[in-house]
Amino acid sequence: MSAGARRVPVLRWSGRFGRRRMLGIGLAILVSFVLVAMLAPLIAPFDPLRHNPDMRLMPPSLAHPFGTDNFGRDVLSRVIFGARVDLQIAVIGVLFPFLIGTAIGTVAGYFGGWVDTIFMRVVDVVLAFPFLVLMLSILTILGPGLGSFYIAMALVGWVSYARLVRAQILVLKTQDFAVAAASLGFSRIRIMFGHLLPNALAGSLVFVMSDAVLVLLNGAAISYLGLGVQPPTAEWGIMVAEAQGFITRAWWITLFPGIAIVVLAFGFSLTGDALAELLEVQE
Repeated sequence: MSAGARRVPVLRWSGRFGRRRMLGIGLAILVSFVLVAMLAPLIAPFDPLRHNPDMRLMPPSLAHPFGTDNFGRDVLSRVIFGARVDLQIAVIGVLFPFLIGTAIGTVAGYFGGWVDTIFMRVVDVVLAFPFLVLMLSILTILGPGLGSFYIAMALVGWVSYARLVRAQILVLKTQDFAVAAASLGFSRIRIMFGHLLPNALAGSLVFVMSDAVLVLLNGAAISYLGLGVQPPTAEWGIMVAEAQGFITRAWWITLFPGIAIVVLAFGFSLTGDALAELLEVQE
């Protein structure tokens, strides 16, 4: 065997190791935020909602490592408790679009014909509008709040999952295992959700991680605009919005929740990218 032929396994192993290291870093970031959110009442040094007018706009110090805001609230405590809300936004904001889109994509891809045509025309209608504009329109109708945000995400975000799953189902339903299941008399429900869907989920599960980044950023943007989480709840987007009038003399109020948003988004993005590359490896 030539030297050149021996180099290929080494390079592939190195690439696989790099992807696994990326996955480990991404998961470590996500697990860290989950632990912070779960242990928030134990590790937060102060009540995130308690006002202290005597401590307004205090810069970072030993007593308040992230400083205080314009109401004298401890920024570190609010960032810690904000992890609970923003993780909830990322998870629930992805969960319902994923479930709805997966179900619609599976049915449309399996049955085809007029069923597929109807669902795909609905997808085209939703995609005809800019995502954020459609979100804001729905939130304006429903009113501000987390519940409205989740409904808006479910109504708008399912289309990407439907298209991904439908494309996979169209290919998989012609494979031998699907034809054999139909020949054995299995019900359509069993074939769709017991045989085809498990094999079609890999791409959607990878997309979930990338979508979580967009949901997290959209949640922060909606809260910043006053249509998402409402004050005085400790949420990173609200913290940035409340601090915009003090950014020149109290930079720490916006800096630390902004860093939290970026790091959590980086964790989701890194995990999604690593999963995508690992699943594409052809052995």
